[in-house]
Amino acid sequence: MFSESDIKRNEFQLYGGQGKKGYDWWWHSFTAYHKESGEAKPFYIEFFFCNPKLAEDKPVFGQLKENQEKGKRPSYLMVNVGTWGKKHLQLHRFFAYKDVEIKPKAPFSISADDCFLNETHTQGSVSLSEDEVAAHPEYMSDAGTMSWDLKIKKLIPFNVGYGASHLFRKLQLFEMFWHAEGMKSTFEGTITLDGEEYVVIPEKSYGYSDKNWGKDFTSPWVWLSSNNLVSKLTGKRLENSVFDIGGGRPKIGFVALNRKLLSAFYYEGKCYEFNFSKFWTFTRTKFDCKETDDEIIWHIEQKTINNRMVVDVTCKKEDMLWINYEAPSGLKKHNRLWNGGNGKGTISLYHKKKLVDVIEAENIGCEYGEFC
Repeated sequence: MFSESDIKRNEFQLYGGQGKKGYDWWWHSFTAYHKESGEAKPFYIEFFFCNPKLAEDKPVFGQLKENQEKGKRPSYLMVNVGTWGKKHLQLHRFFAYKDVEIKPKAPFSISADDCFLNETHTQGSVSLSEDEVAAHPEYMSDAGTMSWDLKIKKLIPFNVGYGASHLFRKLQLFEMFWHAEGMKSTFEGTITLDGEEYVVIPEKSYGYSDKNWGKDFTSPWVWLSSNNLVSKLTGKRLENSVFDIGGGRPKIGFVALNRKLLSAFYYEGKCYEFNFSKFWTFTRTKFDCKETDDEIIWHIEQKTINNRMVVDVTCKKEDMLWINYEAPSGLKKHNRLWNGGNGKGTISLYHKKKLVDVIEAENIGCEYGEFC
């Protein structure tokens, strides 16, 4: 079942060829509350490695013209943190690999100066001034200051199956791998953003934890997930439920599989999975993602022999940001990768053509972009 934990998939993965042309990141997103006003605000924290086997004494930035002229590819640990909403921003801090202490095997841990991450805890700080950002566009960062100290509890995984198994990881068969050890997670602690303090409350954190690794990114890129769910049929909050959808155009070797998604809905203890790699389930997928003047819109329909799921989500552009990554090649392929944490939508779930539930979702983590 997809709900089986496997923390070995959370290990550091950049061995062999991927060490010289690969990335590996751990992503966490959640909702916090202003200490004084109580206003809800979503945040994210990510630890992102790129090409560790090309490490030098200082971080190597692929966007620097001098590095591009010399054919140098990027190499660093990037701590990428930020927030969504009308005041949204992303902040990047970079470390050379020699300045990072890493325990690569399960349970993993990463430490660089005051920045730390393992399966149950993260803390750190990122701070950039307006002058630093203006002088260093290669940082791909906004200006601001954020610090955090958080406990992490991963409750429900999304284990995609053999597609990210030990053998497939060793063979580096896919161009982009995915594992969500905590598609439903809780976070507890504090965040300080530009001098203002936020409190993270476990039962209202609506948290998410996953990781991606590989040699390049997918295009299109689709991601949707939430565990803030309410049944529209009964009006009851679904306390033991979460959904997660990701993918786009996965590649096996040099072969691209057009418009494929991996999806899971853990509905009050029952598993509904839509996973193209499990061919015996005859998963079929249709999806459409588009921009309007003020929104990003996702429409997804997936079917297996027994189950069907229809997903409609919107997120306001004013609440989103363009997440900035450079590929291990040094190219910046995604320049309009819309990323947000305030999505809203509905999911209709069916089993053997019978309606199971219509679910209202909020605090949806959401992403959509294509190479441009």
